[in-house]
Amino acid sequence: MNLLSGEYECKLDPKGRLVLPAKVKGNLPEQSGNQLVLVRGFEPCLVLYPRSAWGVIHEKVMALDEFNEEYRQFQRNFFRGMTEVELDSISRFMLPRSMLRYAGIEKEAIIVGLGNRCEIWDPSRYDEFLIKDQQSFSKLAQKFLSVDTPPLGGPIA
Repeated sequence: MNLLSGEYECKLDPKGRLVLPAKVKGNLPEQSGNQLVLVRGFEPCLVLYPRSAWGVIHEKVMALDEFNEEYRQFQRNFFRGMTEVELDSISRFMLPRSMLRYAGIEKEAIIVGLGNRCEIWDPSRYDEFLIKDQQSFSKLAQKFLSVDTPPLGGPIA
């Protein structure tokens, strides 16, 4: 299993391209090759998925009942602006202008590896969304990682 992790400060070139850090590229699943999928995040950031990880997410969203209005609204907004990107020979990829505006990214970005995906943030916005209070962070860790807490997705066996 490939794990995307770490924080990387990056600069966009004048054409709006970003170089994927070597450590991130090295952890992309082989079956994804140079094919990645870029979507808008739930927060004001962009989310970059390896092709294989995107396939799992895509199937879940497409499995929602198209006859349910709430599901259709979610699908419409989730897939809005989704674009496939390909890394060039020096691991650059183009960030569409509409996506850059959505995330507020201008000249600099932070790429954050989150296991199966990476988020791409404007540095100042990223800082706004981080937990500043260590006690609050500790409480979340206890809530989500405590031995007594069922794992995400089901009860304790």
